Amino acid sequence: MSPILLYAIRAVLLVEGVTAAFRMAWPQVFVALGTLVLTFLPERAARFLGVRLPPSFLALTALFIFATLFLGEVANFYERIWWWDMVLHFGSALSFGVLGFLMIFMLFEGDRYAAPPWAIGVLSFCVAVTIGAIWEIFEFAVDQTFGTNMQKSGLPDTMGDLIVDTLGGALGGLAGYLYLKGVRLGRASAFDAFIDANRKLYRRVRRR
Repeated sequence: MSPILLYAIRAVLLVEGVTAAFRMAWPQVFVALGTLVLTFLPERAARFLGVRLPPSFLALTALFIFATLFLGEVANFYERIWWWDMVLHFGSALSFGVLGFLMIFMLFEGDRYAAPPWAIGVLSFCVAVTIGAIWEIFEFAVDQTFGTNMQKSGLPDTMGDLIVDTLGGALGGLAGYLYLKGVRLGRASAFDAFIDANRKLYRRVRRR
């Protein structure tokens, strides 16, 4: 299912880019084709770094990019659906929490006894919240430099985003903690998929 979803997203973006070009709707062409290019970047970056991404990771990343740029900007979901930005922030924070866990776990080569599970979970949470805070700084810098309105209502929007980032990061860190404690969750299969695809980076992993 994951490869089908990935190819479907890319097909939609390509078709939209071509049809928008016929309509001479150049902003839509730029967003559609730019989004299409971005869906290829995670795979290229992973190859450059010597990391293998499971198909499910690639599909979910492409879906997030599609929802953020294409649906958010071209389909105007940010204005039409009041909770769209909130859901995307929560999803990204959850993903960054999981990513933070995988990165920190990688530093120990997959040795679940190298550090207390709660410590790895807390560090994963910190990674997610830090990335969310940096993004808010980026939005502020862009608004101040180019006169855009990425922060919309200003402080309420920023604080709302940070709260959602914190909740998502907490869940991501909790998922990593439970994984190390041996609790079987749906999210654990995502951990296993990434670790299995990168065994050389997790040499000390011991299967439960």
